[in-house]
Amino acid sequence: MSDDAIDSLIPYDEIVQEALRAVVGRVLGEVVTGGLPGEHHFYITFKTRAPGVDIPDHLIAKFPDEMTIVIQNRYWDLKVDEDRFEVGLSFNQISSMLHIPFAAITSFVDPAVDFALQFQVDEIDGEMDNHDPAENDGDSAAVELVDDGSNVVTVDFGKKK
Repeated sequence: MSDDAIDSLIPYDEIVQEALRAVVGRVLGEVVTGGLPGEHHFYITFKTRAPGVDIPDHLIAKFPDEMTIVIQNRYWDLKVDEDRFEVGLSFNQISSMLHIPFAAITSFVDPAVDFALQFQVDEIDGEMDNHDPAENDGDSAAVELVDDGSNVVTVDFGKKK
């Protein structure tokens, strides 16, 4: 194969990312139907200012760029649509409903089975501040997204210029 790779006219990266986001939707849909099985739980990281994200202002103020939520013990009203999900969570004992498009998700992790997906999300214009980790009432253990031997799937079809 030649080192002079040509740019594809088929948007493979977008097609693959869309398919992998459908995996997240299917998994969450199964949780809606049957609850979380066994020790499964999810860390979902998303861009708080991505188009279609609807979260309370106090969360945007605390997490102006990216936020990680935990779907484990204390969540309610999980609903899944074709292109988004919504879930109720508690942050510092304040109940909040979050509406998150799958296109805003940057990572989905199920640490119970060492499974992770990472996604590219279009950057939002403007400067973002650093933020503290989410303070969900669920498990707050840190998750290492990339670990040799894990089931991490990273999709990055960088375009040559």
